[in-house]
Amino acid sequence: MHLHDPAHAFVPYPDVPVESAATGPLADLRFAAKDLFDVAGYPTGGGSPFLLAMSGIKTQTAPAVQALLDAGAHFVGKTVTDELAFSMTGNNAHFGAPINGAAKDRITGGSSSGSASAVSSGLCDFALGSDTGGSVRAPANHCGLYGLRPTHGRISLERVLDLAPSLDTCGWFARDVGTFARVADVLLGTDARPLPATVRLLWPQDVWAMLSAPVTQALAAPADRIQSVLGKAAPVEQLALESWDAMYWNFRYIQGREAWLTDGPMIERFAPPLGPGVAERFAWSRDVTDAQVNTARAFRIAFRQQLAALLGDDGVLLMPTMPDIAPLRSAADSTLEDYRNDSIRMLCVAGLSGFPQLSMPLAQRDGAPLGISLLGPAGSDRSLVVLAERIGER
Repeated sequence: MHLHDPAHAFVPYPDVPVESAATGPLADLRFAAKDLFDVAGYPTGGGSPFLLAMSGIKTQTAPAVQALLDAGAHFVGKTVTDELAFSMTGNNAHFGAPINGAAKDRITGGSSSGSASAVSSGLCDFALGSDTGGSVRAPANHCGLYGLRPTHGRISLERVLDLAPSLDTCGWFARDVGTFARVADVLLGTDARPLPATVRLLWPQDVWAMLSAPVTQALAAPADRIQSVLGKAAPVEQLALESWDAMYWNFRYIQGREAWLTDGPMIERFAPPLGPGVAERFAWSRDVTDAQVNTARAFRIAFRQQLAALLGDDGVLLMPTMPDIAPLRSAADSTLEDYRNDSIRMLCVAGLSGFPQLSMPLAQRDGAPLGISLLGPAGSDRSLVVLAERIGER
């Protein structure tokens, strides 16, 4: 357990020894895990005092965590998550707001807030998070980290608390691409259908059009750098299926219905106090209709097919990770909710398709980090990390 925690990144559980292999490819690295992942000897709280009280001490460890221990990595603790992982601010009404190590006056982003905080603050070398609607990619953008939302189902989520299972993924953070790649070797292995040495880089114009002029300007140099390494990006006029509003709502309908199926019975039976924003999102999710969900699922299938056809076996989208740098910690709840909704429009491309997206910390604005992403075909996760290594060596 990381007893010195100036970033408030860790859940203050009593220290329990967790054995790792004496040797292995990660033997010199320390890692943390979001408090959705079971670790034998610890409870799993999910950012909720009520779930924590119900948890009991786990006797088995999540396979994703165990793979890291078997590779020699040293476990240093469980990190704070937004309540029930259903938020994107990094502010938990019960456990507080971890500090963004790259911009202390700004939010970490959630719901993998503690993991991003721990890595950006230098309290560990890498950390596990989860990404349903953006919970790895948003904190990676905000905290100056490499972060991957993998292909849906690529990394085991066994013994990990659900939010929306058809959208949930296991990702991780690191400060440098070399460490990130070492973890990728363990968690991802090799791609069944790797990208070729020369990829088709694609520029989704409607995604880039969402940005303000200052953000576009801040991303110009890293975008040029990527294109100088991987090849000039070909423009894609319209990535959205129907419209970005349609993308946004259909993603939210699926996420909302599944989140309510996951946590709704507990909420209705015990009425635990839920923090601001989280309570409203669950109330909204409860009222999503069967017709909305059925339409959204059909929409998702069509979008996945469209994007798969666009990318083929060698296409990679070059796109912003988030609409902007992290909002200030002092921002009003309404401002954060507006930012969250704008972000979902950008983040739902990977969410709806289930395809991998890797955020790279290659830009800054107003002294705060800003990410840029590569999004590839299903199963191209490890190949995207190879591309990031090539870009990082530039």
